[in-house]
Amino acid sequence: MISTRHRTRGLTLVEVVVLVVVLSLLVLVVIQFPRRIRSTAYRMTCGANLAGIGKAMLIYAYDNEGPFPRAGGPEGSWAARTPNWAGQNRAEAYGADPLTPAGGAASVSASLYLLVKYMEVTPKSFVCTKDKGTREFNLAKVRRVPKGLEPIDAWDFGPEPPKHVSYAYHMVYGVHRLTTDSDPGLALAADRNPWIASPFGKARGFSTFQPNIPPFSGTTEAARLGNTIAHQGDGQNVLFVDSHVEFAKRPCCSLDDDNIYTSWEGDDKARGVAAKFGSTPADPNDSLLVNDPAVATQAR
Repeated sequence: MISTRHRTRGLTLVEVVVLVVVLSLLVLVVIQFPRRIRSTAYRMTCGANLAGIGKAMLIYAYDNEGPFPRAGGPEGSWAARTPNWAGQNRAEAYGADPLTPAGGAASVSASLYLLVKYMEVTPKSFVCTKDKGTREFNLAKVRRVPKGLEPIDAWDFGPEPPKHVSYAYHMVYGVHRLTTDSDPGLALAADRNPWIASPFGKARGFSTFQPNIPPFSGTTEAARLGNTIAHQGDGQNVLFVDSHVEFAKRPCCSLDDDNIYTSWEGDDKARGVAAKFGSTPADPNDSLLVNDPAVATQAR
């Protein structure tokens, strides 16, 4: 009888290395895939928030003959905090002379709060779940509120609005106010400006930001420093004047590659000048989206 011998061949060193690499990649895919699913879901929720805000803004604007929401009077200025968010009337809220209510001052968030006050937009719509620490404004949790005050009676998101608003809005206090007649490609709102300090982090340094589009030659990483912090530098949801929303991977996404978070500097639209408290657009077509700072300081 002829016997048959079965030989088992062991794995070579190369095969072992390849197998380890393949298994490692599989583990990474298993770990990262749910994260990417969650990240995409967060972006979609954030984008849906902005889409709803945009529709309310359009209705508000048409009801008011064109201009998008602006708190205070026609000649009002930007204040880091609205003088009296729980005031009994507009003049008291914005610190304006009762006889000349055209002036006064208000925060950026106070302009957004007009959508809560008059358009029935919920405070939850102004919170991006990826904006660390930001939470829905709840009047019932605010201390020392005047008796009987209801959300529609307020003039802002409480005493610390940056803790309840995740979004930047165009600089509405000044001569270059956007209206429904503005170019549809101009940015109207977006995720928080990375160069303005939030209650949960310092303003990002501006000196290392370099766009990766001509005439600049920044690396991908240097360009990502211009994106909002909430979405880990991947990009930002942007609401445009025509009310459409898109997730832009660069901040240079407004008209003529204008950077939505900076003001123009001469012919430089893609990098421009870092936003700070008090910044204003350089031109009617200069998209400049800002949010109220934790403290009124300039990014370095």
